[in-house]
Amino acid sequence: MSAQAARAFMSIGEVLEVLRHDFPDVTVSKIRFLEGEGLIEPQRSPSGYRKFTHADVERLRYILTAQRDRYLPLRVIKDHLDTAEQEAAGPTRPRALGAEAPAAEVRLSRADLLAATGLEEETLAELEDYGLITPVARWYDAEALTVARASGALAGFGLHPRHLRVLKAAAEREAGLVEQAVAPLLRRRAPGAAGRAEETARELSGLLQELHTALVRTGLRGILGR
Repeated sequence: MSAQAARAFMSIGEVLEVLRHDFPDVTVSKIRFLEGEGLIEPQRSPSGYRKFTHADVERLRYILTAQRDRYLPLRVIKDHLDTAEQEAAGPTRPRALGAEAPAAEVRLSRADLLAATGLEEETLAELEDYGLITPVARWYDAEALTVARASGALAGFGLHPRHLRVLKAAAEREAGLVEQAVAPLLRRRAPGAAGRAEETARELSGLLQELHTALVRTGLRGILGR
């Protein structure tokens, strides 16, 4: 166990040392920003220095993981943490921050989506023009957030919304195949038919994704000469 891990409190520099193995991009400014947004509340020494507990570090791990792996904006992460705290036995500690917080529906405004993804307004408008993102009653859901994030990353490789139309067309064709397979189940109107149709659709979707990935890898082998 490291020296800082054995102590009750850690400095912000020691917290960075602990977190950077899993989150190499974390910085002092990032931690201070999260504090300013009310997601963490480290204690302060009499001289004003921040003092982080091990619970604070685990809370930071949860926040950073939710941002990196689930692409959640800070507002949604804070809602998850607040919910966990309300349900916890203790008044000040969230329960098991290493575990998933209760799922919350992603419902973002246009400004929220732009802030969460770093996209330019022009890029988002282009994604909407090509049908890659479609708001529902001016709100954006988890799928829109995922598409926006991925599109922003792909732009760094020179792939812009106009290039991604083929993916939209392919996804619609795959959805059509799933619809064709589950349609008989939906027409039965028997008890539990809707649930079986949903389960079948999920299974088929997973199989189609596996097939798609395998075919892309096969194509890349040809391109790369392997």
